[in-house]
This record gives sequence, C-alpha cells and structure tokens, in this order.
Amino acid sequence: MVRSDLIIAGSNFIFSHISHNYKKYLNVKKKFLVIFRGINVDYFDQSTTLENEENQLISKWGIKNNKKIILMPGRLTSWKGQEIFIEALGIVNKQLGHEAFYAVILGSDQGRDIYTKKIKRLAEQHRLTNQLKFIEHCKNMPLAYKISDLVVSASIEPEAFGRVSVEAQSMEKPIIASNIGGSNETIIDNKTGFLFKSGNSESLSKKIIEVLNLDESTLKSIGNEGRKNVIKKFNVEKMCFSTYSEYKKLINANN
Repeated sequence: MVRSDLIIAGSNFIFSHISHNYKKYLNVKKKFLVIFRGINVDYFDQSTTLENEENQLISKWGIKNNKKIILMPGRLTSWKGQEIFIEALGIVNKQLGHEAFYAVILGSDQGRDIYTKKIKRLAEQHRLTNQLKFIEHCKNMPLAYKISDLVVSASIEPEAFGRVSVEAQSMEKPIIASNIGGSNETIIDNKTGFLFKSGNSESLSKKIIEVLNLDESTLKSIGNEGRKNVIKKFNVEKMCFSTYSEYKKLINANN
C-alpha cells in the first residue's frame, strides 16, 4: 500500500490509522488523501419502495403494524455488537414495559453457528423471544430500512466507514451508532442521528428510549437532515468523480 504513488483513505479514521501505524514508511512526496466512500442515493431512497411491498415484508417477518420496529443490520459476528444490542433491548423493556416494540437482527452468521446460538440464548434470557426476530437475508435493503422506525449500528470495534449509518440516513431513518470509527464522521450527532458510548448497553438503551419518544416532527427533521448529509458528502457519484480526478492527475503527471 505505502509503495503507491497515490493512497486514498475511505474515511478520516482510516487516514489517521495509516498515518499512525505506517508513518515511517510514508513518502511525503507521494499523495495521501481522504475520499469518503459513497452509496447510491437513488437506490437508498424512500420513493423506491411501494406500500404493498412494505406490507408484504412486515407480514413475512411476522410483525404487527401497531409497534415501532428497531432494525439492526449486519452479519452475525461478535464485533458487530449484537450482544450489546440485545442487552440494551432488555433494559428498554424494563423501562417501557414488555413488548413496546419489535426488533429485527438482520444478517447471516456465515457459518458461525455457535455465535448464533449464543445470541439467541441471550435473547431468551432477556425475555425477548416474542419481539425479537432473527432474519438471515433480505434482498431489498431499502425496503428493510423503510419499514423500520429506528436503525442501530452497535459495533464494538471501529468501522472503517460504516455503510449502515449512511444507508439509514439516506433512507431518512434515525440512526443510533457507536461513537467509534467511521460513524463519528458520517453522523452529525443529535442532528442526523445519535451516537452512544461503544460497548455500553446502558448508553444504547437510553438513546433507543430517547428516539422512541420523539415526536413525528422531530423525526421528520432528523430524516431530512440525514438525507441531505448523505447526498452532500457520501454520494457514490461524488466518490467516483473525485477518485477519477485523482487517477487522471496521477497519469498525467507520469506522462
């Protein structure tokens, strides 16, 4: 990597990581910069889903329409924080009363059967069996976001970028994420989403309760600000154009 004439980091977090760990190998004459990763904002757009599709997915997942839906997408692996999420939901239940919401953990364990059994046992211990759904796959992620009222990313290790936080904002959904890694850059705290203390289920539970109690006007404002934030900074077209421009400069400089 550091032998390259051009090094592009996908976030300031990765930029700092490279600078700190490989500083002695970096040549100051070579270019090292940040170009944020991007998503397709036309695909992750509320208008791409239809009401009948939403109702079908809610029915398929066995969810009733009269409760808020909390979505946690991501492959099932310990560093993604599913255990923290489940513990936080247990605390929320104690505060708001049992079955005040539905929660969905959406993702494949990719063969990590032991971990899946572990988190399902944890859900049972917190009496979440009737309100927590484990869904392995969803081909239409915009639809999964659309039917949700709140999205959570609870990683206990830093995400290099963190697509979930950006996708949720693009879909105008409130996002709660760990205050580490890329989420610190992609979320404007208390404006486009919320940050909680990484690895702390109590901190996460407080944020979940806070968002569940927000009025519709505030939620709409958060959604609008989130969408604007992503279009401005994390649009894949902007990423591609910026990357192409840097490649072009590099090629021209070597000719």
